[in-house]
Amino acid sequence: MKYIKYVIAAMFLPMTASAGEVNVTWLDFKEYRDVFPANETRGGYHKRIAKKFEQHLNKLAADLPAGYTMSVTFEDVDLAGDVRFNMNDIRIIKPIYFPRLKMSYSVTDNTGKVVTEAKSKVLKDLGFMDKLKIGRDSEFYYDKRLLSDWYKGEIAPKI
Repeated sequence: MKYIKYVIAAMFLPMTASAGEVNVTWLDFKEYRDVFPANETRGGYHKRIAKKFEQHLNKLAADLPAGYTMSVTFEDVDLAGDVRFNMNDIRIIKPIYFPRLKMSYSVTDNTGKVVTEAKSKVLKDLGFMDKLKIGRDSEFYYDKRLLSDWYKGEIAPKI
Protein backbone atom coordinates (compact mmCIF):
# COMPACT_ATOMS: atom_id res chain seq x y z
CA MET A 1 0.00 0.00 0.00
CA LYS A 2 2.79 2.46 0.82
CA TYR A 3 4.37 1.78 -2.60
CA ILE A 4 1.19 2.95 -4.29
CA LYS A 5 1.59 6.31 -2.55
CA TYR A 6 5.11 6.65 -3.94
CA VAL A 7 3.99 5.67 -7.44
CA ILE A 8 1.18 8.22 -7.34
CA ALA A 9 3.55 10.87 -5.99
CA ALA A 10 6.07 10.07 -8.74
CA MET A 11 3.36 10.43 -11.37
CA PHE A 12 2.47 13.94 -10.21
CA LEU A 13 6.03 15.10 -9.51
CA PRO A 14 6.75 16.10 -13.12
CA MET A 15 3.61 18.26 -13.14
CA THR A 16 4.72 20.21 -10.10
CA ALA A 17 8.41 20.35 -10.96
CA SER A 18 7.95 22.61 -13.95
CA ALA A 19 6.62 26.06 -13.48
CA GLY A 20 8.04 29.19 -14.96
CA GLU A 21 8.00 32.59 -13.39
CA VAL A 22 5.99 35.48 -14.82
CA ASN A 23 6.80 39.15 -14.45
CA VAL A 24 4.09 41.53 -15.66
CA THR A 25 4.60 45.27 -16.03
CA TRP A 26 1.70 47.65 -16.48
CA LEU A 27 2.06 51.18 -17.76
CA ASP A 28 -0.33 53.97 -16.80
CA PHE A 29 -3.88 52.66 -17.17
CA LYS A 30 -5.05 56.18 -18.02
CA GLU A 31 -3.01 55.99 -21.22
CA TYR A 32 -4.46 52.67 -22.41
CA ARG A 33 -6.96 52.78 -25.28
CA ASP A 34 -9.93 51.06 -23.63
CA VAL A 35 -9.96 49.97 -20.02
CA PHE A 36 -13.07 51.91 -19.03
CA PRO A 37 -15.21 50.38 -16.30
CA ALA A 38 -18.94 50.10 -16.67
CA ASN A 39 -20.33 50.20 -13.13
CA GLU A 40 -17.35 50.51 -10.82
CA THR A 41 -14.49 52.81 -9.96
CA ARG A 42 -11.59 53.03 -12.36
CA GLY A 43 -8.97 52.11 -9.77
CA GLY A 44 -10.82 48.97 -8.70
CA TYR A 45 -11.46 47.97 -12.30
CA HIS A 46 -7.82 48.47 -13.27
CA LYS A 47 -6.69 46.34 -10.32
CA ARG A 48 -9.14 43.62 -11.36
CA ILE A 49 -7.87 43.67 -14.95
CA ALA A 50 -4.28 43.39 -13.76
CA LYS A 51 -5.13 40.56 -11.36
CA LYS A 52 -7.10 38.53 -13.93
CA PHE A 53 -4.52 38.96 -16.70
CA GLU A 54 -1.64 38.09 -14.36
CA GLN A 55 -3.48 35.00 -13.09
CA HIS A 56 -4.07 33.91 -16.67
CA LEU A 57 -0.43 34.45 -17.65
CA ASN A 58 0.69 32.46 -14.60
CA LYS A 59 -1.64 29.65 -15.63
CA LEU A 60 -0.12 29.66 -19.12
CA ALA A 61 3.43 29.81 -17.73
CA ALA A 62 2.84 26.66 -15.72
CA ASP A 63 4.00 24.89 -18.91
CA LEU A 64 7.37 26.61 -18.79
CA PRO A 65 10.29 24.53 -17.53
CA ALA A 66 11.61 25.29 -14.06
CA GLY A 67 13.89 28.30 -14.04
CA TYR A 68 12.35 29.93 -17.11
CA THR A 69 11.04 33.47 -16.80
CA MET A 70 8.45 35.17 -18.97
CA SER A 71 8.39 38.96 -18.76
CA VAL A 72 5.46 40.82 -20.30
CA THR A 73 4.91 44.58 -20.51
CA PHE A 74 1.48 45.75 -21.60
CA GLU A 75 1.99 48.89 -23.68
CA ASP A 76 -1.64 49.30 -24.72
CA VAL A 77 -4.88 47.54 -23.84
CA ASP A 78 -8.12 47.68 -25.80
CA LEU A 79 -10.55 45.23 -24.21
CA ALA A 80 -13.17 43.39 -26.23
CA GLY A 81 -16.33 45.45 -26.43
CA ASP A 82 -17.02 49.10 -25.80
CA VAL A 83 -18.54 50.88 -22.81
CA ARG A 84 -21.73 52.80 -23.46
CA PHE A 85 -22.25 55.57 -20.97
CA ASN A 86 -25.98 56.04 -20.37
CA MET A 87 -28.34 55.28 -17.52
CA ASN A 88 -26.94 51.75 -17.30
CA ASP A 89 -23.23 51.88 -18.06
CA ILE A 90 -22.46 48.54 -19.69
CA ARG A 91 -19.79 47.03 -21.92
CA ILE A 92 -21.30 46.09 -25.28
CA ILE A 93 -19.63 43.16 -27.04
CA LYS A 94 -19.96 43.40 -30.84
CA PRO A 95 -17.70 42.19 -33.66
CA ILE A 96 -16.49 45.72 -34.41
CA TYR A 97 -15.07 46.07 -30.88
CA PHE A 98 -12.41 43.36 -31.12
CA PRO A 99 -9.75 42.85 -28.43
CA ARG A 100 -6.32 44.34 -29.07
CA LEU A 101 -3.21 44.18 -26.90
CA LYS A 102 0.15 45.79 -27.56
CA MET A 103 2.94 44.26 -25.54
CA SER A 104 6.62 43.54 -25.33
CA TYR A 105 7.76 40.20 -24.01
CA SER A 106 10.75 38.00 -23.45
CA VAL A 107 11.25 34.46 -22.25
CA THR A 108 14.59 33.53 -20.70
CA ASP A 109 15.85 30.11 -19.69
CA ASN A 110 17.41 29.18 -16.36
CA THR A 111 20.83 30.52 -17.48
CA GLY A 112 19.37 33.91 -18.47
CA LYS A 113 19.62 33.25 -22.22
CA VAL A 114 16.76 34.79 -24.20
CA VAL A 115 14.64 32.05 -25.78
CA THR A 116 12.21 34.39 -27.55
CA GLU A 117 11.29 38.05 -27.41
CA ALA A 118 9.39 40.76 -29.24
CA LYS A 119 9.03 44.50 -28.88
CA SER A 120 5.69 46.25 -29.31
CA LYS A 121 3.91 43.11 -30.52
CA VAL A 122 0.28 43.81 -31.42
CA LEU A 123 -2.18 41.01 -30.75
CA LYS A 124 -5.69 41.33 -32.12
CA ASP A 125 -8.52 39.03 -32.99
CA LEU A 126 -10.81 40.50 -35.64
CA GLY A 127 -12.98 37.38 -35.70
CA PHE A 128 -13.21 36.91 -31.94
CA MET A 129 -16.97 36.40 -31.96
CA ASP A 130 -16.86 33.87 -34.81
CA LYS A 131 -14.99 31.29 -32.76
CA LEU A 132 -16.61 28.70 -30.57
CA LYS A 133 -16.82 29.91 -27.00
CA ILE A 134 -15.60 27.05 -24.84
CA GLY A 135 -16.09 26.87 -21.10
CA ARG A 136 -18.03 29.03 -18.76
CA ASP A 137 -18.25 32.74 -19.11
CA SER A 138 -15.47 34.47 -17.29
CA GLU A 139 -14.32 38.02 -16.97
CA PHE A 140 -12.27 39.21 -19.93
CA TYR A 141 -12.91 35.92 -21.74
CA TYR A 142 -12.01 37.17 -25.22
CA ASP A 143 -8.95 39.06 -24.01
CA LYS A 144 -7.61 36.05 -22.12
CA ARG A 145 -8.28 33.82 -25.12
CA LEU A 146 -6.19 36.25 -27.19
CA LEU A 147 -3.34 35.78 -24.71
CA SER A 148 -3.79 31.99 -24.79
CA ASP A 149 -3.64 31.94 -28.60
CA TRP A 150 -0.49 34.07 -28.53
CA TYR A 151 1.15 31.79 -25.98
CA LYS A 152 0.26 28.59 -27.86
CA GLY A 153 1.32 30.05 -31.20
CA GLU A 154 4.51 31.90 -30.30
CA ILE A 155 5.85 30.87 -26.90
CA ALA A 156 5.06 27.16 -26.52
CA PRO A 157 6.67 26.05 -29.84
CA LYS A 158 9.99 27.73 -28.94
CA ILE A 159 10.34 26.04 -25.57
